[in-house]
Amino acid sequence: MAKAGNAQLGNAKKEKKDEFYTQLSDINAELRHYTHHFAGKVVFCNCDDPYESNFFKYFAANFNALKLKRLIATCYAGSQVAGKQLELFNDAPGPENTKERIPHKIVINEVKDVNGDGRIDLADVEWLIKNDKNVLTKLEGDGDFRSAECVALLKEADIVVTNPPFSLFREYVAQLAQHDKKYLIIGRQDAVTYKEIFPLIKDGKMWLGHGFPKGNAYFAIPKSNVRDFADGVYDGEKGLVKFRNCTWFTNLDHKKRHEEYVSVRKYNPTDYPKLDNFNAIFVEETVDIPEGFEENMAVPFSFLDRHNPDQFEIVGITKTWDGGATKKYPKQIQVDANGKRSTVSKLNDGAVIRLKEAPKGKTYYLVDGVPYVQRYPRIIIRRKK
Repeated sequence: MAKAGNAQLGNAKKEKKDEFYTQLSDINAELRHYTHHFAGKVVFCNCDDPYESNFFKYFAANFNALKLKRLIATCYAGSQVAGKQLELFNDAPGPENTKERIPHKIVINEVKDVNGDGRIDLADVEWLIKNDKNVLTKLEGDGDFRSAECVALLKEADIVVTNPPFSLFREYVAQLAQHDKKYLIIGRQDAVTYKEIFPLIKDGKMWLGHGFPKGNAYFAIPKSNVRDFADGVYDGEKGLVKFRNCTWFTNLDHKKRHEEYVSVRKYNPTDYPKLDNFNAIFVEETVDIPEGFEENMAVPFSFLDRHNPDQFEIVGITKTWDGGATKKYPKQIQVDANGKRSTVSKLNDGAVIRLKEAPKGKTYYLVDGVPYVQRYPRIIIRRKK
């Protein structure tokens, strides 16, 4: 199965076909690093059909082990994967003789080993709900996380854990910040470049989680959306779509975040050219961060997987909206690898390096006859003293 690039996920986002259902194995792999945060807490899964959601399945099955106070999950109108991922109950709250889900909430207050099999599992949760020990009720609205009903539930919660719609990620995070909630959520990796998201990372109010095993995220999707991923990123046997550009975002502390980063490279001006438009040296890869260098460094976004806030300060990002640019470029000429020239204006965002001479066989830009090369945007960091 081929790797999924940003294009497929971007197209899905643009068309709002961003229903990606997280695997239980991935939830287990990430949540094991945060178990100490949940004792006595109310957990809210507000983008999850409880009948289908593996987030609900995880917290219901581990309700007592995590010492939860309460678990709340809400269903948005019309689950497209009904009955495909998790058969929790025999009868769904929907129109008679149909499988269509209607908006509802499930509130779990206790989970006991009612069937006497010596373990707590979803069969116990099912029995408890059917016997009114916990609460399953219909919602008045459509179950959207922005609805008044769901916002009221959010206010009750201590921690939110879910996979929100990628197309609404900015708005979703803004709501969490507005209500000062703890969270562990999934999003696109390039969300760190959003002007609504980066300031949270810069100010230490959001950081990355442990991430998906080997960087591979596999999601179940509605069958109606399979055609959008028919170019090799969809595994028909597993019924899963694969992405390498998704990660976990959180404001729950974890041990990995405080692991010391050890630099093995030495600084020299040749290998670390200074950016022409930002006050920082250019660092190609995270492993290239030079030892002992105490000035600004422009590093790739992969650095955030290794960011230790005790070691490094995040200074900014090479985006003009962040306000750190030292230079703007006039109209320039782009020269592609074949020497073809065209008039463009692409240098005013991102990391720019001035060259001594024009490169051969590579794309570069000319401004008043001077060659420049533009690199992907970088995060600017500085080592703490």
